[in-house]
Amino acid sequence: MAGVHKQCMTRLQKEYKCLLKDPVPNIIAHPSPANLLEWHFVLEGAKGTEYEGGVYHGKLVFPPEYPFKPPSISLFTPNGRFATNTKLCLSMTDYHPESWNPMWSVGTILTGLLSFMYDTQATTGSITTTKQEKERMAREALAFNAKNPTFRKLFPNWVEELSRRTAAEALPVEPQTLGTVPERMQSEQATDQRQGEPPTKPGDAGALLRWQQQQPRPGHHPHQPFGNTVVTLAIVVAVLAAVWVSASSPGRDMLRSWSAWPGPDRSSS
Repeated sequence: MAGVHKQCMTRLQKEYKCLLKDPVPNIIAHPSPANLLEWHFVLEGAKGTEYEGGVYHGKLVFPPEYPFKPPSISLFTPNGRFATNTKLCLSMTDYHPESWNPMWSVGTILTGLLSFMYDTQATTGSITTTKQEKERMAREALAFNAKNPTFRKLFPNWVEELSRRTAAEALPVEPQTLGTVPERMQSEQATDQRQGEPPTKPGDAGALLRWQQQQPRPGHHPHQPFGNTVVTLAIVVAVLAAVWVSASSPGRDMLRSWSAWPGPDRSSS
């Protein structure tokens, strides 16, 4: 028995070195400082799934006969797929020693567990929840784990991540502004130019020239159609009056009599 136990220790120590050198994506595992047969792991939910953002803490317990006998697996973090603090029935656990392969390792065991987590197949220890419930549990998972002393001790990086997330959520939301400060200054300057004020940007001779070209010329009123109509009618009336006077003798007599009438600046003869 002592030889078997020693072989188990050697195998687990080797696997731990391999995990540190070549980590498995979305999986972290560390043996308990007091017991090499007890490992704690973290599974990170993949993006695009209902577990996205979730951090799930669990435990592997190896028998002294490992790798010839499989470990047990249980989860502590509420996740919506597996019951917590319950041994799971999977092909690589002690529920099915007949299907166990001694070539499997901690990395392959946890990879299989994460894959089965995304599945919907029922087994001993699995539960059924809605997608919304799984998403809610994923958001709350890290805060739940931080209450566990073993989690805080073995996974300090995740505790720091919780602090960052909490600080980010506490930041006040800045009100939306209409562009940056330079953009707002340019917008205000353009508005001033449209209102008839010259550009105030120092050294912008081109903008000043364009502004001068856009100003109305003296005596020119481009937006006074009513005034133009009155002037045109006055000219037409004057022309018609001249024609009428030249063609009508009474008209000529009237003009002559008006010319002979003494005005305020004339003396009567």
